[in-house]
Amino acid sequence: MNRPSHHLYAAAVLLAASYNLSSHIPAALAFSPSHLQPSLLRTRSSSSFEFSSSSSSSFDNNHHIRQHHTSSNIQLQMDPTSTTEAITSSLTSLFQFTGPIPFLPSLALNFLLFFTLRPKLMTMLTPEGFAHSLALGTMLWTTLGWRGWTVCVLYLFLGQAVTKVGFEEKTKLGIAEGRGGRRGPENVWGSAFTGVLCAAAAAQGIEFLGLSSNVWLLGYVASLATKLADTFASEIGKAYGKTTFLITSLKPVPRGTEGAISLEGTVASVIGGFLLSIYAYGVVGLVPTLEGVGVATFAAFGGTMIESLIGATLQEKEGFEWMSNEVVNFFNTLIGAAIAIGLGVFVLGM
Repeated sequence: MNRPSHHLYAAAVLLAASYNLSSHIPAALAFSPSHLQPSLLRTRSSSSFEFSSSSSSSFDNNHHIRQHHTSSNIQLQMDPTSTTEAITSSLTSLFQFTGPIPFLPSLALNFLLFFTLRPKLMTMLTPEGFAHSLALGTMLWTTLGWRGWTVCVLYLFLGQAVTKVGFEEKTKLGIAEGRGGRRGPENVWGSAFTGVLCAAAAAQGIEFLGLSSNVWLLGYVASLATKLADTFASEIGKAYGKTTFLITSLKPVPRGTEGAISLEGTVASVIGGFLLSIYAYGVVGLVPTLEGVGVATFAAFGGTMIESLIGATLQEKEGFEWMSNEVVNFFNTLIGAAIAIGLGVFVLGM
């Protein structure tokens, strides 16, 4: 099997797996889209999103998960016999939950949108990256609807735009992104896997693992804001950085060095994280407060600085050959999401 076919097959498997999960979930572990019409309701005075429904039911499963549908909301009440069982039950529901939006309509909408935008997207993605992005888009639409989907799309477009800044000069210096800046599957999942996990957790209901849906939504936004901040820092730093320093020693190093930072890139990283965060607040309402915008922006900046530290101390070092750019990107987004979730809980009281 050649490489393009391999990636297309992998994307198809992801979609098929999502469909199989949504088709074979025990009733006690899933909200059935055919009976519910859930929607995210934005509120600036409350720290949680409610999933509305007109049905009423109550049942228990072997993990003591009790689901109650009322006329105003859906609540998951877990009564596990131990902390271990509670965590196991929650993680099981995370991977078995169908999401508030039915899978097949989400897939159909993504097919329509992706192939309508295909001429533009193919300048930003490799063919394999296009297929995997379709799978990613379907997952996000299923869990968060169009609001969460557009946040990721904005990340893609802004990231691609800043990658093209000074591209010819960066190419001459040998520090430009490969493939003309187009993203492949490894870039797609390295950047968005943390976001997918946060989106799935947010879609569980009022609480998941003891955290409100708003906290998981903040983590989702922060994960993508962190990656965008990192992209802004890297690309603007390589294009316009007058002096670049190694973050660990502050010694001058050539532009494009792993772990290097510059004043221009650092300022750009804050701008990138803020742009995505303010969009999530002001346009689509995934972040309910301005304080949340500040938290997501700070988390994005913090994650970017830690990513530079990882790049300077571990990446490309003996014994860490496995730590590719994509692996570092995953840790980058995971750290950004974790910072935002921690601040959301302990500082904002979400």
